[in-house]
Amino acid sequence: MAEGGGGPARRKALSLLEAARSRYESLQISDDVFGESGQDSSGNPFYSTSADSRSAASSQDEEDDEEDEGRLEGPGPRGRAARRRAPRAEEEEEAEKGGWTRSLRDVPPPHFKDGSGPTRKMPLTASAMDFFQLFVPDNVLKNMVVQTNMYAKKYQERFGSDDAWIDVTLTEMKAFLGYMISTSIHHCESVLSIWSSGFYSNKSIALIMTQSRFEKILKYFHIVAFRSSQTTHGLYKIQPFLDSLQNGFDSAFRPSQAQVLHEPLIDEDPVFIATCTERELRKRKKRKFSLWVRQCSSTGFICQIYVHLKEGSGADGLDALKNKPQLHSMVAKSLCQNASGKNYIIFTGPSITSLNLFEEFEKQGIYCCGLLSTRKSDCTGLPPSMLNNPETPQSRGQYRIRMKGNMSLICWYNKGHFRFLTNAYSPVQQGVIIKRKSGEIPCPLAVEAFAAHLSYICKYDDKYSKYFISHKPNKTWQQVFWFAISIAINNAYILYKMSEAYHVTRYSRAQFGERLVKELLGLEDTSPSH
Repeated sequence: MAEGGGGPARRKALSLLEAARSRYESLQISDDVFGESGQDSSGNPFYSTSADSRSAASSQDEEDDEEDEGRLEGPGPRGRAARRRAPRAEEEEEAEKGGWTRSLRDVPPPHFKDGSGPTRKMPLTASAMDFFQLFVPDNVLKNMVVQTNMYAKKYQERFGSDDAWIDVTLTEMKAFLGYMISTSIHHCESVLSIWSSGFYSNKSIALIMTQSRFEKILKYFHIVAFRSSQTTHGLYKIQPFLDSLQNGFDSAFRPSQAQVLHEPLIDEDPVFIATCTERELRKRKKRKFSLWVRQCSSTGFICQIYVHLKEGSGADGLDALKNKPQLHSMVAKSLCQNASGKNYIIFTGPSITSLNLFEEFEKQGIYCCGLLSTRKSDCTGLPPSMLNNPETPQSRGQYRIRMKGNMSLICWYNKGHFRFLTNAYSPVQQGVIIKRKSGEIPCPLAVEAFAAHLSYICKYDDKYSKYFISHKPNKTWQQVFWFAISIAINNAYILYKMSEAYHVTRYSRAQFGERLVKELLGLEDTSPSH
């Protein structure tokens, strides 16, 4: 548990971690990190806190065990204990053969020289619409107009004319989006509730467009009207929009060094859960895609989106994705395809964490820190002695470490047993987990960094997931589209909070959404401000 030496690179890395540490302490949810509030209390996929889990002891305990092993002989209880340790000795030998050693050495932190933050300075008078159109500009909206009108024309040629239909305009398309986005601020059972006389009605915006006109646009709404003869991907109806959105994310923001790969909360709609029937709940669980993101852990800005479709019962289906670590590895590679050579530190959950993936990323200049699970992770190449739990009781804060090259495998105990794999943090550097009830718990620096960055992302999910558009279409491409629009609005608000315009108006997330809806509906002045 010795600490390593200093140096400019080390001091800079620790100062960056100090910023993450202060964010972590300010969250006031430290008792929920690593299951402090009970078994799987948070429901977060990054943490597993089963009561019967066991972890590894500290290096000092291992040395004590080795000293005792020579004395534990004979037919009594001590002799039986020695025989139980025999398999552990074999596992240790196997670990040595695999290149894993107890000898630890200091690993310099990955050097990060790129700046982070918005790439464009927005004026003081920038509106919510200005920030939103950094990702969804007018040319994208005009394409929606063209494709929707084309689809309506072909649809009527095939199934008969629709006398009530008139080609949609750009103004109407913006109003259509505004109505949909309003469901992320004022949650309701259906977007059509806006025009009702019930509790969820919204007379302030209902007069801009009639309900019948809205329903017609909803019927024919398309991003890509027709499948190309060369198109085989299931997301062809939305892929051009996703590509445009990704270009907007890349050009508007430079992420910090620390980032997280995970699945954001996209179905946590309390109104929907409270009002839907059991049959609707079962239907919701049959969602035909999985949405993954790469997210900046210092701001919450989502840098990249990856959608994995369930295109049948084959090996690439969603069911296989949930059960096969190699498919999660494919997701991670897709999310990090633009991150090579930038010395990013990527935090991962147990479904993604694997030795082979981390070694492949290291060759590309991407460093990782991930939580391991013997049930969910691909443990190929890891020493069995570090994956099995000891029979002796453990104290909070005890840990042991094995090292192979720059890779460290950590077993740490805190009311449960947690394993981490990392090549981003030195194994000889110590950190601390701060608990409201228990005070400070010692741990390796990688464990503290994981807790700090992941806690921030959990806080982001708690705050922003309730602003996802609550419209529930049946078509998969439309579900993906509205989730992507919701992410774009959240990203727009993050850029707004980092701009000078925020110091003038200081909108909350709900107020920002309301302003955006009014500007899309034409109820506010949206004249160009830049």
